[in-house]
Amino acid sequence: MNNSQGIVKVGIADLNFAKAPNIIRTSGLGSCVGVVIYDLSKQIAGLAHIMLPDSNQNKQKKRNEYKYADTAIDILISLLCINGARKYTLQAKLAGGAQMFYFSKGSDFMRIGPRNVEAVKVKLKTLQIPIVSMDVGGSSGRTIEFDPSTGKLKIRTVNKGEVFI
Repeated sequence: MNNSQGIVKVGIADLNFAKAPNIIRTSGLGSCVGVVIYDLSKQIAGLAHIMLPDSNQNKQKKRNEYKYADTAIDILISLLCINGARKYTLQAKLAGGAQMFYFSKGSDFMRIGPRNVEAVKVKLKTLQIPIVSMDVGGSSGRTIEFDPSTGKLKIRTVNKGEVFI
């Protein structure tokens, strides 16, 4: 890590972006999905911490649009493009989407992690943003950190150590 490197933190149901030499990080990815969208040639990356797949399930008048796959990804792409990224060069990496709790007679509605992953994949496919790599599923929480200068996503998984994708 470069000494002049800063860390941009993204909370739960939040999003932000970072330009090199800074890195961007989120923790607490259980059933949530960390979606990193980046333009490597411009060394800029955005990260959305997605909690739920579909904002249409929320009937509240005021909702946090960063929380949902169907709304946060559009906002993140706009933020990246406003700050110098080019839409046609964007790529994505995903991590999270664990099934943290098992239910013997649970409906598909209780499979939040897998539903989040599927919603993110569908949204990115619709927007023609390729998924370069992902580390999703399982039953362990993750912390992720992305370096826009290298395009590497570091994933720390509870009880499994670190990997780079």
